Amino acid sequence: MPFIPHTEEDIEAMLASIGAESIDELFDEIPADLRTGTLTRVPPGMSEMEITRLMSERAQEDGFYLNFIGAGAYEHHIPAAVWQITTRGEYYSSYTPYQAEASQGTLQLLYEYQTMMASLTGMDVSNASLYDGASALAEAALMAVRQHRTSRRILIPQTVHPIYRSVVRAIVKNQAIEVVEIPYDQASGQTLPEQLDQYGQEEFAALVIPQPNFFGVLEQVDALTDWAHSKQSLAIAVVNPTALAMLTPPGEWGKQGADIAVGEGQPLGIPLSSGGPYFGFMACKQQLIRQMPGRIIGRTTDLNNQEGFVLTLQAREQHIRRSKATSNICTNQGLMVTAATIYMSLVGPEGLYRIAAQSHENTLSLVEKLEKLPGVEKTFNAPFFHEAVLSLPKPAAQVLDSMKAQGVLGGLRLEEHYPELGNTLLVCVTETKTADDLDKYVELFGQALATNA
Repeated sequence: MPFIPHTEEDIEAMLASIGAESIDELFDEIPADLRTGTLTRVPPGMSEMEITRLMSERAQEDGFYLNFIGAGAYEHHIPAAVWQITTRGEYYSSYTPYQAEASQGTLQLLYEYQTMMASLTGMDVSNASLYDGASALAEAALMAVRQHRTSRRILIPQTVHPIYRSVVRAIVKNQAIEVVEIPYDQASGQTLPEQLDQYGQEEFAALVIPQPNFFGVLEQVDALTDWAHSKQSLAIAVVNPTALAMLTPPGEWGKQGADIAVGEGQPLGIPLSSGGPYFGFMACKQQLIRQMPGRIIGRTTDLNNQEGFVLTLQAREQHIRRSKATSNICTNQGLMVTAATIYMSLVGPEGLYRIAAQSHENTLSLVEKLEKLPGVEKTFNAPFFHEAVLSLPKPAAQVLDSMKAQGVLGGLRLEEHYPELGNTLLVCVTETKTADDLDKYVELFGQALATNA
């Protein structure tokens, strides 16, 4: 956004127009004992040249790595036009359309976003985003409990992202909702339908179904969805939006389709940057629309038959009584959704498919090369998308440390979240990696295995 300076004359003119003697007078209602006074720990101001150098030096401390870590945050190519458009003042400064009639541009963009996400997930309706994928899953669990009415229990496979499971438990635990975790099959890395038989006589509000799951493995989503519906439970899909360009959308799973689809929108044009920002997406069937948190944008015509966009549904505590709100999470990630909408518009369905296909092909290629190294093998035998788990003949931490010293982030060690898997590594490859990148990875991986430590 352009920098617009205010001269002393500008400031005096503005103060005069509102009848204030000074800037301090604007804040005179703040009690003196609450004011900070002098900021003693704030360093002296720096010139533009000095601050530019300081920030460059700090950025260099992070280093530059060839990244093969995924686990819910993915490095994809982002066309330069995405953020060039997103950071225009018209978009960059917009947050949320409190005065809908004056926010037609923002509303139209959110309407287009909802249309794209509903199409991508195969669902009837999409909201205009949530904090992130983890909180979106928690909100879906709350939706399911409200809809089901009689059960306050949720079935979640251990193949769901461990952080997502942790967030769900944190959000629902004080609302008397029980989270029951389902173990995975050690051979395939999937949640097998027969593993659900032990819960056949119990009542659950919903079954969560990841696709692909945290291991990158593809689940048997049709059978799992049908099992949930046979028990009068909702099916909640947790999906990767890039993978949906290749895989069957949740709205078409099983005989009736999933009821709710959620996930992390970061792969859609959001860069990796020190843990965020992210945004969560959510879509659902028409009959669940009034249980959906957030806002829904609609298109209509006015008295002059002119097309316009409106806030059709906004059941949040800002607009209705807190106890009646579907959610007390009081925000959306407007800027991230803007970038995602522009990204999807520029890339298009065919482009998103090519990104997904190239990511899958690169992962297959890398895994095939690594399996030729002594002692390295795939941990699971089920198909995968663009992540895979590898079993190593030595501690994964040693391998990763060795590769990092050579400028390559080799993957995620799974022992912390899945101790039973031992020396295993979750590796991810996207379309950003070249054949030379894969060869470099294999070379450094082999050297790390051969090193005695």
